[in-house]
Amino acid sequence: MHAPLPPGPAASADAVARQLRGRMPLGSVGRLGVAFSGGVDSGLLLALAVRALGADRVLAVIGVSPSLARDELHGARDVAAAIGAPVVEVATHEGDHPMYRANGPDRCFFCKDELFTRISDEVAGAHGLVAVAYGENADDARRPDRPGARAATNHDVLRPLADAGLTKADVRALARALGLPNAEKPAAPCLASRIPHFSEVDPAKLAQVEAAERGLRALGFVDCRVRHHGDVARVELPDRELARAMEPELRSAIHGVGLEAGFRFVAVDVAGIQSGAFTLPLVRLGDG
Repeated sequence: MHAPLPPGPAASADAVARQLRGRMPLGSVGRLGVAFSGGVDSGLLLALAVRALGADRVLAVIGVSPSLARDELHGARDVAAAIGAPVVEVATHEGDHPMYRANGPDRCFFCKDELFTRISDEVAGAHGLVAVAYGENADDARRPDRPGARAATNHDVLRPLADAGLTKADVRALARALGLPNAEKPAAPCLASRIPHFSEVDPAKLAQVEAAERGLRALGFVDCRVRHHGDVARVELPDRELARAMEPELRSAIHGVGLEAGFRFVAVDVAGIQSGAFTLPLVRLGDG
């Protein structure tokens, strides 16, 4: 038996459970594949799927490529283990696609399309999947800078959190109520999101970003972004961390982290962390 939840989170959990049970084929003993990154959205979806369907009918699927930081992969494995869900890792090759490397505002479409194609081709038959879901929430569904959603639609991938109306705040609240280990985990978009659009995505740049962000986390900056501007690493930190970053010793350490990662110059952006900083301006311009 699962521990009872407070009324608000319980209602959210029930709404997602109805979505999951309603979308699985009637009478099927097949499994649900959950595209899993280890973030709070896909983590909550995985946990609710296990609650609703049972661990034997759920499979976490992690797409592994140079755009996924190794620390994120290790964290995802730990979260899935805490939830009690089996995991399969599938190598994705979005970097082979010229449109992904070209890094237009629709880059995420090619990444998600590759992931869902690999799940269909390599995982579904081997593991008895009858449906696949991913962790889009209701706030994400309203954003114009989420081209990966189009790939999900093309592949008939379910989005139970969004369909149940769960916002990001709802997701966080329910994850806390369930005691998920990643309930407070900051958003961690893929490493390619750190490269300005129309600047080619390549493994060397991704490795530089990964190394710099790992170094910043070692300095205590849990939530951070390193934007790749050629020789320049533009560091984004939460507003509350900006003053601390300017303390002489830490400022020197941040500079050293950037140099060690292969950048010539390191700048701390006074605007702080900016979600969708590269994509949103282009999408809005296109809509106008």
